[in-house]
Amino acid sequence: MPALGCCVESAVSPPLGYSFLSTPEIFSSGVPPSTNAVPLTTHWSPELSSDLYRIDGWGAPYFTVNSSGDISVRPHGTDTLPHQEIDLLKVVKKASDPINSGGLGLQLPLVVRFPDVLKNRLESLQSAFDYAVQSEGYEAHYQGVYPVKCNQDRFVVEDIVKFGTGFRFGLEAGSKPELLLAMSSLCKGSSEGLLVCNGFKDAEYISLALVARKLQLNTVIVLEQEEELDLVIDISRKMAVQPVIGLRAKLRTKHSGHFGSTSGEKGKFGLTTTQILRVVRKLKESGMLDCLQLLHFHIGSQIPSTELLADGVGEAAQVYSELVRLGAGMKFIDIGGGLGIDYDGTKSSDSDVSVGYGLQDYASTVVQAVRFVCDRKNVKHPVICSESGRAIVSHHSVLIFEAVSSTTTRSQELSSMSLHSFVEKLNDDARGDYRNLSAAAIRGEYDTCMLYADQLKQRCVDQFKDGNLDIEQLAAVDAVCDFVSKAIGASDPVRTYHVNLSVFTSIPDFWAIDQLFPIVPIHKLDEHPSARGILSDLTCDSDGKIDKFIGGESSLALHELGSGNSAPYYLGMFLGGAYEEALGGLHNLFGGPSVLRVSQSDSPHSFAVTYAVPGPSCADVLRAMQHEPELMFETLKHRAEEFVHKEEEVEVSLANSLNQSFHNMPYLAPHSSCCFSGYYYCNDENIVGVGAECAIGEEEFWPYCVA
Repeated sequence: MPALGCCVESAVSPPLGYSFLSTPEIFSSGVPPSTNAVPLTTHWSPELSSDLYRIDGWGAPYFTVNSSGDISVRPHGTDTLPHQEIDLLKVVKKASDPINSGGLGLQLPLVVRFPDVLKNRLESLQSAFDYAVQSEGYEAHYQGVYPVKCNQDRFVVEDIVKFGTGFRFGLEAGSKPELLLAMSSLCKGSSEGLLVCNGFKDAEYISLALVARKLQLNTVIVLEQEEELDLVIDISRKMAVQPVIGLRAKLRTKHSGHFGSTSGEKGKFGLTTTQILRVVRKLKESGMLDCLQLLHFHIGSQIPSTELLADGVGEAAQVYSELVRLGAGMKFIDIGGGLGIDYDGTKSSDSDVSVGYGLQDYASTVVQAVRFVCDRKNVKHPVICSESGRAIVSHHSVLIFEAVSSTTTRSQELSSMSLHSFVEKLNDDARGDYRNLSAAAIRGEYDTCMLYADQLKQRCVDQFKDGNLDIEQLAAVDAVCDFVSKAIGASDPVRTYHVNLSVFTSIPDFWAIDQLFPIVPIHKLDEHPSARGILSDLTCDSDGKIDKFIGGESSLALHELGSGNSAPYYLGMFLGGAYEEALGGLHNLFGGPSVLRVSQSDSPHSFAVTYAVPGPSCADVLRAMQHEPELMFETLKHRAEEFVHKEEEVEVSLANSLNQSFHNMPYLAPHSSCCFSGYYYCNDENIVGVGAECAIGEEEFWPYCVA
């Protein structure tokens, strides 16, 4: 008789001292193990973790696992020397350790930026196109532009302009504030760098773009809508500025993946062939056909294969050649974005989160396609421009957050006596289900066991709703059903790890479009990850969870969390440097993360923190929603004076604690940082920029230069 059957049957007339949930052997070894289990091995190693999390696939050449089991950053890519690698855990400790311990006292979550990685991405892109131009005998050059919508952070944009000056690198703007940002930044960049003006335009936008031309910035106004041409002609004449005009073409080539909705004839932006011909005719009638110098198109983000890329670029090159034939003063072909990122490390062309090519494949395909068409049409080779924002900034930024707790898989333990008592209180139908469950267990019919267990559970829930079963008995039936599930290998071993993060603020693309990013523990990678889990954020929203991971996984291999005051467990989300920060909202009034800028140096830990800023405080996010934190504080302070009838010192301490709460970040803080303790203000020096004495001004940042 199978042990489970004996165990269940014993509930009706239990032998003395028999423990229902402690039976050592439940079923035979034929029960299949969970498919989610992490393979057990006697000796775990960093190399096994690297394989498990596919780090060498999506992370190369910037991320690897070091011998200590931590993620290391290789800031110069393949040119990084061993002593230049940066241990990410040491960076996090420097950021989060208290000031009085030599840290910066920043609260997590934390975005760590690596400008050296940004520089390497820019150089690698330029190098790939330079090689393709030279090897293909192409008679013009490549110069890229960075679309600032990917990440408008001041230091990101300024770094790209600085690093790209020698490459004639420019910027692309899609709105008036982005245009102002780009104009200001390019004043310090290459005079040949393009300022590409995309997006919908009104008179003010076009006037700003023409002002940029007056300021000797190499500005191109790209027509997204046919109606914009009349504004360009009229305003340029009034301002006495000769514009450089581009147009965006709607190609027939269509990207079939998720990101292809902006491509094809039904795309949101661009002109049809009929509209292009009308634009050419109007420019010719206005004596401004020589102003038309750039053709822009966009197949879609994350172009999966070079075959699709070649098809689209080839079609665009045909349009370019036709514009030359019609008399336009063409000089540039802007292939838009689309250079993809391999988020899952599979190098697959059949996935929205991967691409089947590298930088060099991409560059060579573009150059070959343009050269082939132009040579056949006897057209001078145009300058090739791309707007490869995702490919430039994705790798340089890492989001670090902490797992603060996890659900337990332990069920309530029941003695045979308590189980017998539970069964006696069941109604006849539920007791019948229990006997059927016992019989099925004796026969070894495991599927039938689950059927009766589910049926028993539902009957007990119905009894509870009718008031005929108490909560202890309801817990008992849960324990019975959990026991049966585990015994036959049908239980779900996946836990929920609660993370100090808002998915809506820091990883909005996961919630909005199911975009997957690599998420990996940044330490303990020399230890076996014995659990599996999904990640649940702090928001009061059922969508605030991450339950899909690269590799088609519905859970992530994780380590057991310690208890009490054990060391924190840090996770990192990688390749999220594009879009996530700009798209993040304020759901539940959780603001953005703290930010750290880290450069490689010759210091003992190989890095220097060049800039650090704490994340938005509670007051900051309240102010963003039109609240007035200062008035709110005064209201609460007066309330305290009215209702807290204690000594004056207590009232002052309570007011100070309220003040500190407004200046703290909304995220969970270490227990030692709690500002309320019997109404007394904890003047904790470990907290940065909070409290009455050390509050940060609204416009104040904290620069650091720490070796």
